[in-house]
Amino acid sequence: MRVAIIGGHGKVARHLTRMLSAQGHDVTGIIRNPDHARDVEAAGAVPLVADVEQLSVDELAQHLAGHDALVWSAGAGGGDPDRTRAVDRDAAIRSVDAAVAAGVERYVMVSYFGAGPDHGVPPDSSFFPYAEAKAAADAHVRQSPLAWTILGPSALTDEPGTGTIEVGDELEGGEVPREDVAAVAVAVLDDPSTVGVTIDFNTGPVPIADAIG
Repeated sequence: MRVAIIGGHGKVARHLTRMLSAQGHDVTGIIRNPDHARDVEAAGAVPLVADVEQLSVDELAQHLAGHDALVWSAGAGGGDPDRTRAVDRDAAIRSVDAAVAAGVERYVMVSYFGAGPDHGVPPDSSFFPYAEAKAAADAHVRQSPLAWTILGPSALTDEPGTGTIEVGDELEGGEVPREDVAAVAVAVLDDPSTVGVTIDFNTGPVPIADAIG
């Protein structure tokens, strides 16, 4: 399988690249900063320098042509509300439309635990622009014809992955290692039963493949 990862230099993305490459998949790591190309290549991906914040749908579709799956793992990093909307909402939405235009059937969106129109973040919170941006992007994914899955990990840590999580509608937010988020992305790419599903998850006691199944 040929997998493109937008935000290819991120910590989750590099874990994901290593896992997919180890399974024999071809990975393209889409990055904005050419200085990150060496790190992306070291993780096992072919680096592609392309600023998704600036690219049109047609331009991004040209880069995605020939790929079987696209994983959105990018983010503006907070701080600037305008840039948050430009990346986490507008560029993410264009990536969905570009995947459709390029014939990429599988799409995985890395979102966050509790994302959605009822996110509950007050307008005066610095997190509000991000919550609104992700709600809009996730809604666009759900309305698309793609074979999509949305991942909603809780607070991310850099601890080693455990390989186990917990999922369910009654969960409260907790923590989960970035390495396990990557492992969940790998698992859903291999599991067609996760198409059209949003998976909120924390670290927990259930092996990842069993939890998402």
